[in-house]
Amino acid sequence: MVWTIITHTLDLLIVGIIIYFLLNLIQGTRAVQLIKGLVLIFIASVISQLLNLNTVHWFLQSVLTMLIVALPIVFHPELRRALEQLGRGGFFTSQLVHKWSAKDINEVIMAADELAENKVGALIVFENQVGLKNYIETGIKINGQISKELIENIFYKSAPLHDGAVILGEGKIKAAGCLLNLSNNPSINPKLGTRHRAAIGITEESDSLVIVVSEESGVISLAQDGELIRYLDKSKLREILFKEFIPRKNSDFFS
Repeated sequence: MVWTIITHTLDLLIVGIIIYFLLNLIQGTRAVQLIKGLVLIFIASVISQLLNLNTVHWFLQSVLTMLIVALPIVFHPELRRALEQLGRGGFFTSQLVHKWSAKDINEVIMAADELAENKVGALIVFENQVGLKNYIETGIKINGQISKELIENIFYKSAPLHDGAVILGEGKIKAAGCLLNLSNNPSINPKLGTRHRAAIGITEESDSLVIVVSEESGVISLAQDGELIRYLDKSKLREILFKEFIPRKNSDFFS
């Protein structure tokens, strides 16, 4: 009897955790509205069954069946994001940590600050645990040393690669002119341009961090986990990046 109660409690707890994870995953996406619609149809189906409205019940059940079949297609971005988060946060997480030095981070920060001062648009992606090979292949491979001058030259308006993203990984500039998928999140400020949407989009699909410099205002922003932090100065940007990539002792030394 006691064992049965324990197993039932554990069963409900696991289901509750899964539901909580799914709700957090779809929060702020179009999936929320679709879930509400499914719940309303399900409630209407139950009521029609209780009232013996057989034709209505059959129709609603048919609609639910069609929608359930279509869910993997409609929720494709959300499902992919869930599996990627599960893969990098669970037992299968790679133990490989990309090597970043304080010097590399400072070179990127100085470049972003200079580009912002001159109102030159930029999109700089820091690859993390999730590889970005598919995106790297859309641009021009560089595999060069990270430097303020090189990053600035890539993004100046006369440069042929200035419209794409620069991807940094393993302590070097892997590629430039890369194309990123835009986020479809409806809660994004409509005033934000394609650079910001691209930055949010890649952080929805991976654990990367992205620096965005606005061409219109010169504002520096940072995207992470599908969220955008705006109006950053050098100090705040350095604080976030060092916390993410640099060991504590080095971070304290360069702060």
